[in-house]
Amino acid sequence: MKYKELKMKNYWRYLLAAVLVLALVAGTFAGGFALGYLAKGIESPAGSTAAVSTPPPPTVGPGTPTPTASPTDIWAPFWQAWKLLHEYYVRPLDDVKLVQGAIRGMYAATGDKHTSYMDPDEYREANISLSGEYEGIGAWVDTSGKYVTIVTPMKGSPAEKAGLRPGDEIIAVDGQDVTGINPELVVRKVLGPAGTKVRLTIKRDDQKPFDVVITRAKITIPSVEGKMLDGDIAYVQLHTFGDKTTQELRDTLKTLMAQHPKGLILDLRNNGGGYLVTAVDVASEFLPEGKVVLYEQYKDGSLKSYKTHSGGLATDVPMVVLVNDGTASAAEIVSGALQDYGRAVLVGVTTYGKGSVQNWIPLDNNQGAVRITVALWLTPKKRQISGKGLTPDFKVEFTQDDAKAKRDPQLDKAKELILSGKAPGGIK
Repeated sequence: MKYKELKMKNYWRYLLAAVLVLALVAGTFAGGFALGYLAKGIESPAGSTAAVSTPPPPTVGPGTPTPTASPTDIWAPFWQAWKLLHEYYVRPLDDVKLVQGAIRGMYAATGDKHTSYMDPDEYREANISLSGEYEGIGAWVDTSGKYVTIVTPMKGSPAEKAGLRPGDEIIAVDGQDVTGINPELVVRKVLGPAGTKVRLTIKRDDQKPFDVVITRAKITIPSVEGKMLDGDIAYVQLHTFGDKTTQELRDTLKTLMAQHPKGLILDLRNNGGGYLVTAVDVASEFLPEGKVVLYEQYKDGSLKSYKTHSGGLATDVPMVVLVNDGTASAAEIVSGALQDYGRAVLVGVTTYGKGSVQNWIPLDNNQGAVRITVALWLTPKKRQISGKGLTPDFKVEFTQDDAKAKRDPQLDKAKELILSGKAPGGIK
């Protein structure tokens, strides 16, 4: 989550809501899952590969724990190690890369995987998913395996027109074998300016690998998709909690609710999160005004509550929420609130468990950004789900065999609950 905005960001598991997921999207979902707006913070080194001047020793201000040694002594081993590396290392050094590595290590030393450094490329990608427009081939991808794998082409995208299918693996880009290359780096090779071409070598099942030439385009990424299912059930899928999600969701609900559905399924599977304010907006569509959506808990123990506002379009319709281990951050906030109030039942598997809020702070001179955990968040019943996730009311697995057979047992269970009258219809 991001401060004032939630985000999950690691997420690169499936849609990857996170960053490389949408990454193919345009340059893509990347990252982003977003986030970024915020204040400027720490002064960064100037230049690209030029030597970095020694910064002044850190100062100790109000509220800062007193170090065991003087600031100068604290920095001494760092600069000694820096000098020794430059004096003895056998190959040329890139000082900017060294500084980035030092910052990365400093933030990793907190032991909090959500407190970290992003270099300029990573930060740019991390903001893609929430902004909604990019240039690329238009496909949701999975970067968790050996190769970049197509999860699904976006509707009307160059990837769909080229015939890419779910499960296709990209084994070469423009004739370059990508075996052994980090899939996240491969995604960057696939992205590119609209109008340019990229040649992908595709491995599909047991077929002989084949090439596909795709002309990149500007891709608009929908954060919300909706439709009516058999049995007069409304289905809404949220891919992220971004800039346009609130209005897209309202537009979608207006269309679906006008058809008087018997129930509504909210699909938050593989949704890595996004903005906190958007999470509150989304929850407000399904809960009465004035209900606590979440609490933020700060290091001094104080709590800040966020409540729903008026005007919800679907506060009474029977409802089921689909979740999985890719449901995180803002998506968990909404799921947890709906579960706590008994407004909806959760179907699927235990969620990711990201129960913290991050402040994303860009560094000066386009040197990337840092994300710092500034608070924990709690559900309305003050459950802390960090590292534990939300346990669904009905546990239903979705296996690789299900995917290959084009079955969705989680969705089937949600339909069953609605049609059998077992889905909650509003708050009593």
